[in-house]
Amino acid sequence: MTLTVLVIVTSAALLLVTGCLGSWVSLKDSICLQGLFVYLLVVVFCVKSTASALAYFHSVTLDTEMAPFSGVFENYTGSSEDSNSRSVDAMQEELKCCGVKNYTDWLETTWFNKSGGLRFPYSCCNVTFPTCNGTVYQPWQIYTQGCQEELSKVIQFALKMDMWSSLLVYVVEIGLFVMVKQLMRTNRSTRYQVLEKN
Repeated sequence: MTLTVLVIVTSAALLLVTGCLGSWVSLKDSICLQGLFVYLLVVVFCVKSTASALAYFHSVTLDTEMAPFSGVFENYTGSSEDSNSRSVDAMQEELKCCGVKNYTDWLETTWFNKSGGLRFPYSCCNVTFPTCNGTVYQPWQIYTQGCQEELSKVIQFALKMDMWSSLLVYVVEIGLFVMVKQLMRTNRSTRYQVLEKN
């Protein structure tokens, strides 16, 4: 998944550089710069194709990649100094979820047993209940939806956005190829003139 994100960010950076170069090429009459622009368009096309292929691959294999997700909850300590616990709390608050599959997953964790078996993490509390303290005796005050499904939805959305944006980039690149081809043909015919003999 990290490779996919890296390729997507790289393609976005290349697209930005190529766009700036394209704007600059339109002001200059340089065949060399136009050739560089076309070269960068091909590189962006290749990188974006790779990003789309990786996004599709990860969208298909997302369930198996999410399998070790329950280990993150199992290692929860509830301490604000523990980065794993902070991540779990932040995710539960952001995605408005509790546990892996649902809130009852916390009943089987070592943190729940160490805390006396009487409460869920505060990050499970539904924000519509300001008096929520995570107690097991008030389950209606906590989020019941599991985080794995919610996180899976967010990741699927991001991957689909990348695949659809790739399609848009391909269409724009084809238009740019046609424009650059026309520019190069026009420049060739107007730049050189036949000199007359004296």
